[in-house]
Amino acid sequence: MNAGGAPENGQVVIGLNAVIVAIIEEQPKVLIVQHTPETLTAQHETLTDRALPHDDRHEALPFGPFYPLKHRTLESGLRSWVEEQTNHEIGYVEQLYTFGNEGRDPREEAGGPRLVSVSYVALVQDTAPTAIETAIWHDWYRYFPWEDWREDTPALLESDIIPALRQWIETSTDPAQRQDRYERTCITFGLDDTPWNDELVLERYELLYEANLVAEAQDHITDPVQIDFRGTAMALDHRRILATAIGRLRGKIKYRPVVFELMPPTFTLLQLQKVVEALSGSRLHKQNFRRLIEKKGLVEATGKIESQTGGRPASQFRFRREVLMEKQALGVRQN
Repeated sequence: MNAGGAPENGQVVIGLNAVIVAIIEEQPKVLIVQHTPETLTAQHETLTDRALPHDDRHEALPFGPFYPLKHRTLESGLRSWVEEQTNHEIGYVEQLYTFGNEGRDPREEAGGPRLVSVSYVALVQDTAPTAIETAIWHDWYRYFPWEDWREDTPALLESDIIPALRQWIETSTDPAQRQDRYERTCITFGLDDTPWNDELVLERYELLYEANLVAEAQDHITDPVQIDFRGTAMALDHRRILATAIGRLRGKIKYRPVVFELMPPTFTLLQLQKVVEALSGSRLHKQNFRRLIEKKGLVEATGKIESQTGGRPASQFRFRREVLMEKQALGVRQN
């Protein structure tokens, strides 16, 4: 990489991606940047001067290249790109994963450099609209409609995805491969009475990708089909990054109190339950949830009553001091 951050052909380029999550009206939202084909290509101008193929997919996570002479750390570079593209400042961030698979940027096949992206997750409460009209909060189930089980089994699973996966399984003429496909579909999609695991968001998306059942998988197919109803496609592999983040958060809320980053200073237990349900995509038994909260000792009563609940007045709670201290320990420095 030269002094300005622009790579020479064939070298590795470091990118930075942010998955910024908030709960808005009991829905899990992710901050998306709406690009035009021109700005999407310009965002990667340091990678290569070639145009992005399939640049009609404009929805992307906040992202940009790491400039070693401009950005003191990877995290400072991330915060800079987020503020520039969304006008939001982020507090707590956690490194998610490093994505470096060959062919992540399709221009690599035409001689462009390998793109290695370091991704982060940020949990925020500030969801006020900004002057940047292209930064939009979208429900993350817009991209993964089969992941929301809060009301019932998603209709899309039974009407489309499961039949399509069964057909994909049967198209294999190799008995061993057919059995492997069947077993992986059982594990990831809960086929034939196999329990549904809410954390396998990435594994489900990758299986659909392998079966050519999501739009991003059509990029290398001569005669692609229109399948956008299986979730909204995103630029490059950003939907894969988002799937990784959702799975990570669903796993962490079961053993770490990261949910406090999404809550106001005081709240009712029902409000807390709704946030956990939004993230997990499943309904929780009210009494079991409250017993679990008490057992873990996460919250304490404030002695005040919330009257504007739409029902009976409810007691207000806050996270215990020890939990807030853990919050500081878990947080990543902002500079």
